[in-house]
Amino acid sequence: MYEKLSKRALSCMYTAGIITGAIILAVIAAVDYFWIFPEDVTIGKWISLILAVLILFDVVISPYFRYHRYRYSINDECIDIIEGYLFVKRNIVPIERIHKIQTKKGPVDQIFRVAKVIVTTGGGDVTLSFLEDEKAERIAESLRKRINEIVLEQREVQSEIQERPAVQHPEEKSGSEMKGQTCYGRK
Repeated sequence: MYEKLSKRALSCMYTAGIITGAIILAVIAAVDYFWIFPEDVTIGKWISLILAVLILFDVVISPYFRYHRYRYSINDECIDIIEGYLFVKRNIVPIERIHKIQTKKGPVDQIFRVAKVIVTTGGGDVTLSFLEDEKAERIAESLRKRINEIVLEQREVQSEIQERPAVQHPEEKSGSEMKGQTCYGRK
């Protein structure tokens, strides 16, 4: 069953979007002020206006859709994350492939008491974003416990395999019988 994000996540998304949008708009304004307006580049003014409108549109609309599309599910076998705005992405990570678990909070995350759980596998990182602090810690701890269980199961299987006596087939020769032979069976 998929879980949704809390309302704190939506507020965090809007705040982060506003901050990012303001920085990008400040860069556009600086370019306009120092280059486009003094040179009177008409096409530059139109491009700046279109970019500003798109950024404002993204700041207002993107968090809403990202919040309502974001879903995640964690069971004994895998982590499943569905996220996106224009393009929806789905990540499925088998728990047995996890190498590292990390929780992380940025400055805006700390204000809204949300955190990220970053799961590292051999193929890269997958992030569970905008989780409430307590839930992020619980998820990280439960994943750690599950990984430890998997490691113990694998060790038990390995020790059972090693304890079994080796069975030698009649056509196989022992090491002493093979002394002096090359890989191709010649002496």
